[in-house]
Amino acid sequence: MPAPRVVILGATGFVAGALTRLLEAEARPCRPVPAREVDLTAASAVSALSAILKPSDAVVVCSALTPEHGRDRAAFLKNVAMIDHLCAALAAGPVAHVVYISSDAVYAGRDEIITEEACCETADLYGLAHIVREKMVQAACTSLAIPCAVLRPGAIYGAQDTHNTYGPNRFVRTALAAGRIALFGEGEEQRDHIYVRDCARIIQLSVQQRSAGVLNAVTGVSLTFREIADTIAGAVGGNVTIENAPRAVPVVHRHFDAAALRTAFPEFHPVPFDAAIRETIAALRP
Repeated sequence: MPAPRVVILGATGFVAGALTRLLEAEARPCRPVPAREVDLTAASAVSALSAILKPSDAVVVCSALTPEHGRDRAAFLKNVAMIDHLCAALAAGPVAHVVYISSDAVYAGRDEIITEEACCETADLYGLAHIVREKMVQAACTSLAIPCAVLRPGAIYGAQDTHNTYGPNRFVRTALAAGRIALFGEGEEQRDHIYVRDCARIIQLSVQQRSAGVLNAVTGVSLTFREIADTIAGAVGGNVTIENAPRAVPVVHRHFDAAALRTAFPEFHPVPFDAAIRETIAALRP
């Protein structure tokens, strides 16, 4: 049986917001916990969380300092401290289930097809922070006999994105605001992008089934940035110029095998990219 309440840490974030809306639409009890209520970087978070968590709760950990807040040592240490405080709160009062939202940054840059068994190794401090956080959460949950799911999303896009990262999120905004999309080089890199609503659905299914283990939250389909730009330009309509800027880094493709996801949740089918882009544009269009 699924936990009767879902506690969402990092509730004002992009993914957490989509998950909250999904759970509320399903009339599922949830307790969003924003950073202004519980600052996970502070030691006071341990007692604050302990006062909120109940033994029957499922806890979804969306809280993290994302790359735009820094990839330096300070950001790394804050990200690790957040999970250290969570683990202390779990030790003080175990819950029924934990779902940790990690990142595909744990895999670093690679061209081969990535599965959940791929080596997690990176020199990037943001990706390394997620590797460390995963290990900390898994160790804490194992010691407390709490089922723990680790989800590693690919690049996430959608209208409520707060990061404006290179790819669908930035392309839609610049196409609508300025009638232009800027690509690095020819936009030939291939990436697996997942719609935020699909990411929220995978989390919801993980909670519903009280899943344990590691799963890549991906579509299994990699598109070039040029294909993405062309789809967005067509969906926006009118004259959208696609420009090419000098490339600053080498081309690295990124492909995922989504077989494990399909096996875990055979009822899950991602929204087709063109349909998700149309939804995103409709939500952002003035």
